[in-house]
Amino acid sequence: MGRRRAGRGPGAGGGRARRPVGRSLEAFTEEVGAALRASLEAEAAGDESRPGAAGLPCPLAMWELGHCDPRRCTGRKLARLGLVRCLRLGHRFGGLVLSPVGAQYVSPADRQLVAQSGVAVIDCSWARLDETPFGKMRGSHLRLLPYLVAANPVNYGRPCKLSCVEAFAATFCILGFSDLAVILLRKFKWGKGFLDLNRQLLDRYAACSGPEEVLQAEKEFLASAKESPEEEMDPFDVDSGREFANPNRPQGGTWLSPDSGDSDEDEPEERGPAAEDGAGSGRSSSCPEEEEELGRGAKAGTPEKVWKGIRRRQRD
Repeated sequence: MGRRRAGRGPGAGGGRARRPVGRSLEAFTEEVGAALRASLEAEAAGDESRPGAAGLPCPLAMWELGHCDPRRCTGRKLARLGLVRCLRLGHRFGGLVLSPVGAQYVSPADRQLVAQSGVAVIDCSWARLDETPFGKMRGSHLRLLPYLVAANPVNYGRPCKLSCVEAFAATFCILGFSDLAVILLRKFKWGKGFLDLNRQLLDRYAACSGPEEVLQAEKEFLASAKESPEEEMDPFDVDSGREFANPNRPQGGTWLSPDSGDSDEDEPEERGPAAEDGAGSGRSSSCPEEEEELGRGAKAGTPEKVWKGIRRRQRD
């Protein structure tokens, strides 16, 4: 008599429960919202640095080639937090794989694929793409990211040179799972800047239905940016000459003229005799005592004595 085969249910043998095959996007969206709430609660409790403090509803993975500085590598930080699984060369990933050798763009058409099988990235240096063994990082769904601007400290402002966490976040935003992008980017001080810098583009891509529309949206954006380059500027560029380039540096035209009655700025103390005679020039004094004395002198009808006292204090 043969032995009875043990069941393979979720609780059989203490094994880890598998995700249900073909789960709906509605159920996945609910899990995304729950993951964000759990992440915020962990941050509030001070447990955000504990590995696995807030799990994600889909697997994230990366092939790590050791090209980057470990102190600045965003992928390694996510791995230390238990949010990303590291893959070895030769391992296959069944979900969406972000790769420079991909043939089509990420699009909302990949939502079901990511909800079921997750996302993987290749953590390599942009300066060493020629020596990266992309053939050993296998996957059936290779994808490219459309035009986006990096916000990480290493490549800030450079088009398309995204870090690992930015690549994950961009994919989730395009697919309509922006809460997952928020979970990942909140692990970095500059993370919110990536969403702010690319909000218009991410919304355009998320409104598309397939990779062809994403490509068309990218072309239209680049064409419009080329036609009107003045409208595209970095608000943190201190040499741009714009009024809001540096809030600590006064720009031309931002100060009122010295003869304006609304100005609170002090005037220079060096004044010639002709200037001293202009008592009605609208100049405001920075000293309350002088203003009070001027008022009393005007009422008494002897302004000359007042001006003599002012000139005496200026000489002293």
